[in-house]
Amino acid sequence: MYSEVETRRADKLIAKHAPLVKKIAHHLLARLPASVQVDDLIQAGMIGLLEAAKKYESTKGATFETYAGIRIRGSMMDEVRKGDWVPRSVHRNARRISEAIKSIEDREGRDARDEEIATELNMTLDEYFACLKDSNSGKLFSLDEVTESGEGMIDAGEHDHAGPGQQFFEAEFKTSLVNEIANLPERERLVLSLYYEEELNLKEIGLVLSVSESRVSQIHSQAAMRLRARMSHWM
Repeated sequence: MYSEVETRRADKLIAKHAPLVKKIAHHLLARLPASVQVDDLIQAGMIGLLEAAKKYESTKGATFETYAGIRIRGSMMDEVRKGDWVPRSVHRNARRISEAIKSIEDREGRDARDEEIATELNMTLDEYFACLKDSNSGKLFSLDEVTESGEGMIDAGEHDHAGPGQQFFEAEFKTSLVNEIANLPERERLVLSLYYEEELNLKEIGLVLSVSESRVSQIHSQAAMRLRARMSHWM
């Protein structure tokens, strides 16, 4: 049960940060198929905001906006996953691409190149790029899922019940992920930075890099799959 003071505090946080839900919803919508409705994202995001307002503790260090943003995105992604709009073939090809990247990089000791990945998959370069395009519509959440939604890894909203061992695991995982992001090819690292830190959309990133929006999508998908390959020992 919440006291009247706690309830009023939560209500104030929700009222103040409701626009954040709409902002995040429209940012995510740009990465999703037309079948996903912004109203559904906003509704799910408001649930995440409500949970954040109830659970937030200022003594934990993170600002409420940071904490709420994680909860809101996680709630929206849960709603999208419930729709099960990603074909199994997309998941299968995403796994194959990650496995191919890992095989090449383990063998060569350097970043896997587009042409090498296509060859490893017995595809033409155009076929490989088509797979990246499909994976972009279905798996553009890859980085978010690994770092925020908790898919067997980290759920930033459930630390209250985590023991010392779990907290150590999560800290080590985050350190490893940060290191792997720093070691990505320069263009992939830049796309992730512009997208997740600067919150530019794909079209805006394309203007910065002087490439098409579809090419930005390919770079993002490949970065996410390269991270998945390099972090596979954590799965």
